[in-house]
Amino acid sequence: MNTAAATAGDAPGQVPGAGIGTGTGTGVVPPQRAAEPDGPAADGGPQGPRDRLRRTAHRLHERTAPLRVPRLDPYWTAGFFFLAYAVLACWHFRTLSTSSWDLGIFEQAIRGYAHFGAPIVDLKGPGTNILGDHFSPVLILLAPLYRLFPSSLTLLIAQAALFALSVLPVTRAAARSLGRVTGLAIGVAYGLSWGMQKAVDFDFHEIAFALPLIAFALEAVLRGRWTAVVCWAAPLVLVKEDLGVTAATIGALALIRTRRASPLAIGLVAFGLSATAITLGVLIPGFNGSGSYDYWSKFGAEGGGAAIPLVTAVRTTLWVLLPTTGLLALRSPLLLVALPTLGWRFLSHEPHYWGIDWHYNAVLMPVVFLALIDALPRVRVSTHPWLRSYAHHLPAAVLATALALTTTLPLARLTEAATYRTPPAAVAAAEKLLERIPDGATVESDIRPLSRLTGRTRVFWTGDTGGLSPDYVAVQLHDDRTPRQALAEAMARHPRSTYVLLGAAGDLVVFHRTSAR
Repeated sequence: MNTAAATAGDAPGQVPGAGIGTGTGTGVVPPQRAAEPDGPAADGGPQGPRDRLRRTAHRLHERTAPLRVPRLDPYWTAGFFFLAYAVLACWHFRTLSTSSWDLGIFEQAIRGYAHFGAPIVDLKGPGTNILGDHFSPVLILLAPLYRLFPSSLTLLIAQAALFALSVLPVTRAAARSLGRVTGLAIGVAYGLSWGMQKAVDFDFHEIAFALPLIAFALEAVLRGRWTAVVCWAAPLVLVKEDLGVTAATIGALALIRTRRASPLAIGLVAFGLSATAITLGVLIPGFNGSGSYDYWSKFGAEGGGAAIPLVTAVRTTLWVLLPTTGLLALRSPLLLVALPTLGWRFLSHEPHYWGIDWHYNAVLMPVVFLALIDALPRVRVSTHPWLRSYAHHLPAAVLATALALTTTLPLARLTEAATYRTPPAAVAAAEKLLERIPDGATVESDIRPLSRLTGRTRVFWTGDTGGLSPDYVAVQLHDDRTPRQALAEAMARHPRSTYVLLGAAGDLVVFHRTSAR
């Protein structure tokens, strides 16, 4: 052992000569503490909590960085709109705010599929197979989900998901062509577009499947992925009988973009047109009891009387193109895909197809927005300075317009506190009254009670029971009608039966059949 070194204080932690002859010191030097990076905050100074909060925020920012990469922007945007659409749908369901009988029609069809049966829709007439009215076998995809959650709310949430899914390809295509910020602006404007909001607000419809199929197909057109174009567009023939022509138009668009006779594109054109002809001429008449396609009567002058006024057609077309794309969609061949939908309207002369209400314009929204995305890069390098400037400022203007219009559109309800409160007592009373109708009963009903009845009873439309006297009659009172008047009308429709008042809740009354003569 080196005793000289030990007595000289060379041992670690000692100072030479420290503690010798003092009688008190140990000779051990306390280890020095490293300086805290926060300075005064380490001693509990006034800036300590603020600095700790800053460090926490910094760590959170670093850990969430993978979630904020540009490639995830379309998914977050789609997720946001799914939440918004779903909240609006839940509000409609919770408050018994059904807009039409369509929700009940589609629930009856999907309920039939879910129980491995035919899509019988008694609301369209006793024993009516919906495939003889509109050809939408794609609805069978919702049958497993409905079997697990048998409620009309299931249809509304599924529609919200399908609409939101179409936001993904629109936002992704915009970001790819125009940059991250511009892509987000166009994606949000699409999700807020009036056509989308009106469709979300108007119950459930089969066209919910058409929006993502059209959006993904046109995104694939922009990327030149022609196999994907065919795979996305071909299933449109299963959504509705008229969309086969839209699929064929997408095939024609592929021929225009490639400028060559692509077998895939030609096959899509032939498939779409053939499927439409077979559906209208063979399939629908085969499922229809009359052996024909009922909607032929809507075509020509007999379908809607006089031709649609030119000013009405122009006004609706401007609504489709101006606030959504500033008319720049006219500079893209993708707009050809909108022609079949507009063409059916002109041929039918049906006034309900025009205007900005209902759900009819929803399928046009992905077309016009993707046409805008296609046109903007070319217009931004135009030889005309004013056109270049217009193209550069248009995405922000489109987003601002969508936000401004939203103040008067259905999604504005999400900013109202009443949307998130418990429904009024009258709604709860109406639900309890409808719950008194037993499962499996036959019910004659009008619009409002449908969302609580079509999932568990056999429901007929008021006045269209085919001679059957239903067990119950559910009526919403309109135009100052009294329960006594509603009862008299029910007895007049079913003179061989006797009905008594089961109960009333607000403007809703239910009658129960007590005897049959």
